[in-house]
Amino acid sequence: MTTSDEPIPSPCIRNCCLNEEDVCLGCFRSLDEIVGWADIDNASRQIILANTKSRRMAYHRKYKQLPE
Repeated sequence: MTTSDEPIPSPCIRNCCLNEEDVCLGCFRSLDEIVGWADIDNASRQIILANTKSRRMAYHRKYKQLPE
């Protein structure tokens, strides 16, 4: 866990592949979120990470046939 002074690191896993909605299927950030990551604060990064979790779960439900 990081302290409030340390920036939350990027969730990038170096497996970049954008879908038709410009969302990376490696880290599940949108293209805008990826581009702006370096310029945002930790509060904004936490929101993005929560969104990536939701996107990842939705993707797996849709394409991997996982239960909700």
